[in-house]
Amino acid sequence: SSSVLNVGLYISMFPHMVAGPIVRYHTVAKALIKRYFTLQRILFGLRLFVIGLAQKTLIANNLGAVADKVYTLPKEAINATAAWTGTLAYTLQIFFDFCGYSFMAIAIGIILGFRLPRNFRYPYFSQSITEFWRRWHISLSTWFRDYLYIPLGGNRKGQQRTLINLFAVFFLCGLWHGAAYTFVFWGMYHGMLLIIERLGLGRALKRSPRLIRHLYTMLAVMVGWVFFRADGLRQAATMLTAMIGLNPASQGKELMQIVTHEQLVSFALGLLFATPLVEWVGKRLRQSLGSTFPAPAVFRALAYGWRGVSLTALFALSDMYVLAGTYSPFLYFRF
Repeated sequence: SSSVLNVGLYISMFPHMVAGPIVRYHTVAKALIKRYFTLQRILFGLRLFVIGLAQKTLIANNLGAVADKVYTLPKEAINATAAWTGTLAYTLQIFFDFCGYSFMAIAIGIILGFRLPRNFRYPYFSQSITEFWRRWHISLSTWFRDYLYIPLGGNRKGQQRTLINLFAVFFLCGLWHGAAYTFVFWGMYHGMLLIIERLGLGRALKRSPRLIRHLYTMLAVMVGWVFFRADGLRQAATMLTAMIGLNPASQGKELMQIVTHEQLVSFALGLLFATPLVEWVGKRLRQSLGSTFPAPAVFRALAYGWRGVSLTALFALSDMYVLAGTYSPFLYFRF
């Protein structure tokens, strides 16, 4: 009876299963029986929650409004500027929406005594599509790996079967996101990219400069997001045609006709925090100051004080956006 109650508790933690993170029972089994609470863990959970909330409200929501504006424009208004702006906006929106939700879910788990795994590890910093899928929505990709790819034979039955398995997994991954041609095409598109990388492109990328690898990955990912966001394959074709400057846009939009100054700030923040630069600088700064500061205890007190003030301000700003009732779609809940 005890195990039945534990499983029931586990299921109740994720009443809408596809809104993940897709955490499996064995990950939280021990914590269901006995959990540990410390002030440090609770404070870390609160900090993570505020960061996730800010990602959602201050970046994802603002950029989502830009993406929606572009993707509802008539064909004759979609020039290269509009297409690239809308696609970049959606690229950042979907990441910070998904990542922000995951951070908030993980934070609540930490506060309640659970350890949930990290779900996003700077996927836009990847150097191949193969690496991208190791960093993007990790709970989903590992679920498909363990329950579909490996049971199909994984890479244990020769190259041809491996390629078929990869394509099948990503075809179903696209279908899992929604019963629409755009989602299915998005899944098949990523499956084909993974196959091409396995057939030789991956080796060529390793010999290429780092910048080229990053540019290839981001371009490939953004093209995929066009299909994911578009209302249909025809609109996706229009957007991609405009991105290469071939869509005749007699009423084309300029950048400042599409975005506000506030949304430009969200673009800058999104581009900055989509990379590990801030985290890396913060770690190096703490290491440097921690080893040279004459009064470590005072330094730690000042650091905690500054962190508390900045997180409180961030929470207040995010809360203002929520209470203002501004644009707030929840992409993660849909997928």
